[in-house]
Amino acid sequence: MTCLSVNLNAVAMLRNRRDVGWPSVLGIARLVLEAGAAGITVHPRPDERHIRRTDVGELGAMLRAEYPRAEYNIEGYPSGRFLALVEESMPDQVTFVPDDPGQATSDHGWDFAASGDLLPAAVGRMQKAGCRVALFVDADPEIAEPARTTGADRVELYTGPYGAARNDDARRKELAKLVKTANAVHGAGLGVNAGHDLTLSNLGQFIAAVSPVDEVSIGHGITADALVMGFGEAVRRYKAVLAPG
Repeated sequence: MTCLSVNLNAVAMLRNRRDVGWPSVLGIARLVLEAGAAGITVHPRPDERHIRRTDVGELGAMLRAEYPRAEYNIEGYPSGRFLALVEESMPDQVTFVPDDPGQATSDHGWDFAASGDLLPAAVGRMQKAGCRVALFVDADPEIAEPARTTGADRVELYTGPYGAARNDDARRKELAKLVKTANAVHGAGLGVNAGHDLTLSNLGQFIAAVSPVDEVSIGHGITADALVMGFGEAVRRYKAVLAPG
């Protein structure tokens, strides 16, 4: 079964609107894990507009103490400061994204030719620290081999264009790209994660077509659903979509 990791950035962004400390990022993390989520994802950005450096450490400590079987995934650009933060927090997985510091959200995968030695060095450093490493990639089968040569363990497929498709034809075209990319990545010996704009309405079709998928990281969609049905019920419904059969 594909694991569900809940991205807490939107929760942190709401908390940061007021200096009152709620909603609690730790509290929501506990809630979604109790509802059956396999893990937690955070993406601390340099301006701390949502997840803060303190959140990263506090979540790591809470997960180790209370939910040792839950997976902790930290996303970010592999700057020296970010890598040091990951080493302090000791997550299970780190996902490298090619974000500009001011970028609103992740909206493209790595350009491996332009990244030079950055990724192999960062991948090796994180694996030495005991972290599984995933690379955020576009739907393009040609990325499979360069991703493999970095030494990474997995890729995370950028599913934004699929999630943003306005009609069935556009959705089928984007899904076909994702299927071809996943097949190439599996053929290169890497695992496949996925994330961005996956929802209750499009997740099932994606999982049925792109298989196997080790993990989906979902934040915006599940948080929007939680405003209506609560986080616990939202997690249960996403898990039901991911369940075999």
